[in-house]
Amino acid sequence: MMKLRSSPASPFVRKVRIAASLVGLTDQIELEDADTASPSDSLRQQNPLGKIPALILEDGETLFDSRAIVEYLDWLAGGQKLFPAPGPERFKVLRGLALADGITDAAILLVYEQRWREPSQHSEKWKDHQSGKISRGLASLESAPPPESVFDIAAIALACMLGYLDLRFQGAWRAGHPRLVAWLTAFDAAVPAFEATRYRA
Repeated sequence: MMKLRSSPASPFVRKVRIAASLVGLTDQIELEDADTASPSDSLRQQNPLGKIPALILEDGETLFDSRAIVEYLDWLAGGQKLFPAPGPERFKVLRGLALADGITDAAILLVYEQRWREPSQHSEKWKDHQSGKISRGLASLESAPPPESVFDIAAIALACMLGYLDLRFQGAWRAGHPRLVAWLTAFDAAVPAFEATRYRA
């Protein structure tokens, strides 16, 4: 049994869990909570960066980050379920994955600015810099959302990113992005794992 070091609110853990569900490997992965802030958590030995998700394989080796994990799961399930074969379509999917993950990273940095820094140390310039990445990324995706019938890794990452914006920013993105709202509604209806992995405080 593989072990996924995780936290229920992490959008990157959610991405791995949805990917595992779509390739039929959920029953081969055990979830184990990790405390990324604790020096005593074994996560720091499993992943020197102390970040989640980290997938502990049956032979004791560890894979990180989420992009490596989901590609490993795709390979384990026979390949080309989440990632296309090498070629133009694969690079298109990888670009979509990078965009969704980049927006998620920017959103997490905004959350951390509030969570880890004293109010007197908050940087409006830094927050504007991250917010700009989010707004430009969402605008690009709104102009050309993925097909509703495609459930590749770029679509999974997009759904998890939008879910994280709903969780941490009260869904403020929805007002200006009706095509993405419609896309996420369709994804939610078609992929039960999206609702099953939703974080509930």
